[in-house]
Amino acid sequence: MENLVSREQAIRPMSGFQMLLFQPLLLGGAIVGFITKTPVGIIAGVAAVIAFVLVMPGFFIVDPNRARVLVLFGSYRGTVRPTGFYWTNPFTLKPRVSLRANNFNSEKLKVNDLLGNPIEIAAIVVWQVHDTAQALFDVEKYVNFVEVQSEAAVRLVTSRHPYDDNQ
Repeated sequence: MENLVSREQAIRPMSGFQMLLFQPLLLGGAIVGFITKTPVGIIAGVAAVIAFVLVMPGFFIVDPNRARVLVLFGSYRGTVRPTGFYWTNPFTLKPRVSLRANNFNSEKLKVNDLLGNPIEIAAIVVWQVHDTAQALFDVEKYVNFVEVQSEAAVRLVTSRHPYDDNQ
C-alpha cells in the first residue's frame, strides 16, 4: 500500500466582489423575463432565478489567521490563506481551518521514569497548523491527534530520563 502524504497548495479564487456585481444582472434578467410574459421570457426568467440561487453558495470569507480548504467533488483544489471575500464553484466544500496558536493542557499522567520510579507529570503543548491539507486529509481529527500524540510524547520523554539524578 502506497503511503500518500497530502501537501498544501495555494489557490487564489475569483474575487467575491466581481461575482457580486453579476448577481443584480441575473435578478434584472429574471424580472425582465417575467415582465415580458412570453414563454421564452418566462423560461429565461426562471433560468436567471435558478442561476442566481446556484451562484450564492459560492461566496465565502477568509478571516485573519484562518484558511479555507477547497474540495470539489472529493478532489482537493487548494487552500485559500489571504483574508478577503471570494467566490468559487458553488459545489465546492470550503471547510475552515484555524491557523492560530492553540494550547493543550494535558491531564496528569502516572509514568515510570528511566529508573522505574513512578511519577505524575503533565504538559502544556502549544501547537499550530502549518499544512492545512495534512491536517484535514492525513488524520481523522487533527485536534484529537495532537492531544494523543502529546500524551505519547510526554510518556516517551519521561521514560527515557531519570526524575532524580544524584550525579
